[in-house]
Amino acid sequence: MRMSGPPAEAASPPWFARFSGRLTDRPVPDAIDYLVAAGCFAAFTLPVLAGVAPRVGSPLAAAGFGVLAAAPLVVRRRWPVATVVAVAVICMAATLAGVRFTPFVSNAGPYFPIAVFTVADRCDRRSSLAATIMTGLATWAVLPLGIHLHPGQGQDAVQAVAAVPAWLAGDIVRARRIYRQRLELETRRRAVEKDGRARAEERLRLSRDVHDLVSHSLSMIAVRSGVARLLLDEQPGEARAALSAIETASRSALDELRHLLRQIRDPAAWKETATPVLGDLPGLVGRLRESGLDVSYRCTGQPGAYGMALELSGYRIAQEALTNVAKHAPAARAWLEVAHGPSELTITVTDDGPGPPEPTARSAGLGIVGMRERAAMLDGQLTAQARPEGGFAVVARLPVADRRR
Repeated sequence: MRMSGPPAEAASPPWFARFSGRLTDRPVPDAIDYLVAAGCFAAFTLPVLAGVAPRVGSPLAAAGFGVLAAAPLVVRRRWPVATVVAVAVICMAATLAGVRFTPFVSNAGPYFPIAVFTVADRCDRRSSLAATIMTGLATWAVLPLGIHLHPGQGQDAVQAVAAVPAWLAGDIVRARRIYRQRLELETRRRAVEKDGRARAEERLRLSRDVHDLVSHSLSMIAVRSGVARLLLDEQPGEARAALSAIETASRSALDELRHLLRQIRDPAAWKETATPVLGDLPGLVGRLRESGLDVSYRCTGQPGAYGMALELSGYRIAQEALTNVAKHAPAARAWLEVAHGPSELTITVTDDGPGPPEPTARSAGLGIVGMRERAAMLDGQLTAQARPEGGFAVVARLPVADRRR
């Protein structure tokens, strides 16, 4: 059975379901089974033997039938069908022998209903219904013969009638138990799926970070190494500065990469202060300027107490957009503007470079895809397109109203 809708926590079963569960969950006889059998004998057969209730037949016969009717209840959970058949046979034998081992007509008592309840609870619906109908009809069918053999004794079909509510109660308990088991299974399955999705999202986040880090660092190293190669003979001082910038960028990239790998080994590293945030953007701009990119930085509005996901995503979006400028238009001038609004954080990166030959060529790269995924993860939007006046523009709008701590 496939369940629809989010699974709720399993409600606490009513008292009769908890009690019946204690009576039916264990297949091996224990103290409860012996108490049930002994209780039935003490409550319904002992009064007959003590003379408190009317007795039909000898005391020995009444005691024998009482013991025989109670004994199968000890193993009712292990062999439910055999139990209900055995109790029905004992009741029919008592009818034919003219012995009354309970105070009621046709030996009415808990023996047969308890056996029927157990078979309905322990067996599938078809098997339990078949066993109940067959035994109930058998106890009813033997009545005419009992009346014929013992005309002075009253007989009725109380055993067959008592089997109906007993079977219904047992079937309800069985159905409720199966429902709870399936609900718990579905809850565990969804918990495993949720954990799997969380792990996949974490792997995706780390893959974005690795892509942004490696792409940015290698782009800066490529640009500065090209500058060093061109100036090595004519301007050795500038070449040394370029090589120094390459060393700094390489060390910084290695530090960030080690930090990301620590996050993979230890998820608690996600909360470490080494994670870049929006406040680190001026340092990023400074490093890009040292690499030769002419970039301007502007911050407007009052920064809020953003969550770590928004801080990191905002930083990575700006980093990736500026890295794309260095890749596709290394001689261009770039502008980074961060606007802190009451309801959204806007990050804008523009440049005046020639741009790619095709208007959408740059947006087809993995960098733009990663930036869009970061924005979508925060329920934001990102646009990346060529500007009519020339150059390229990346604009990310990230909602902040519901993400403040």
